[in-house]
This record gives sequence, C-alpha cells and structure tokens, in this order.
Amino acid sequence: MPNTPLGGVGHVPVAVYSCATSTHAVREAERRARHYADARHWHVAGAWTDRDPSAPLGSRLGWQAMTGALSSGLVRGVVVATISHVALDAAQFAALGVLVRDRGGFLVEATAGPQQRTPGQLEHRPTLFEGAARRFSYGHLAPEASW
Repeated sequence: MPNTPLGGVGHVPVAVYSCATSTHAVREAERRARHYADARHWHVAGAWTDRDPSAPLGSRLGWQAMTGALSSGLVRGVVVATISHVALDAAQFAALGVLVRDRGGFLVEATAGPQQRTPGQLEHRPTLFEGAARRFSYGHLAPEASW
C-alpha cells in the first residue's frame, strides 16, 4: 500500500463513516468527509453508514464492516464528518483513534483546515482594492456610494 507523504497528503485508501438517523444528515456527513479526503488526495475506498447513533459503536453493522476493511488492509484510514458520529466527546474520540492506530490505520475528523494564503496576501489586499476602485469607478451611477 502507498505511504502517506509528510503533511498527510497522498494516495491513501480511506473509509468514510457516518452515523445519523436522517438520510439528509448521512448524505451531508458523507459529502463533507469525501471533500476532506479529496482535498488530501486520499482515495475513498468505501463509505459505511449506520442509522442508530445511540447504539454502541461495536454493535453497529456499518462500523463492523468498516473496521473489517481496515483490518484487512482495504483502507488505511477512517474519515468522519464530526466526532459525534463515533464518540461522545474529544477524549473518547482520541481513545478510539488509538484503537484504530493499533489496527494500523488512522482516524480523523473532517475539519476545515487553515486557509491557504500566499506570502503578503493580507498586506496587498487593500492596495488591490484601492486600485480596483480607482480603475472601475462607478461613483457617477450612485454618487452617495462613491469611495
């Protein structure tokens, strides 16, 4: 299986897992997790779902199937939209991450990472806006709204 380069980006097979009662919530969670995986160039090898968040994690059929894929090497990581799909709190999520790591994988929450900015982007933004305002002056159309 391919290794993940430094920074967590690479062609790594992952599973998307969600657990929610409504179809809409499941679709949204899967969309978010897939987007997270795609942004890292991870290959989504499968998506597993359960419908009863109140059921213990170990007794959920989708979770069992997904951990089977992890144990067999079909996937190397698990992506969830939010920790609430698999845990009650951050401590429980961290403990679950250790269990997944013991099987040779990783567990991540699909969080929005820091925005990518170019060097000096924030410093140059006012200059760009001023230049655009001078070049495309529409003050004559609405004098009270001119710069």
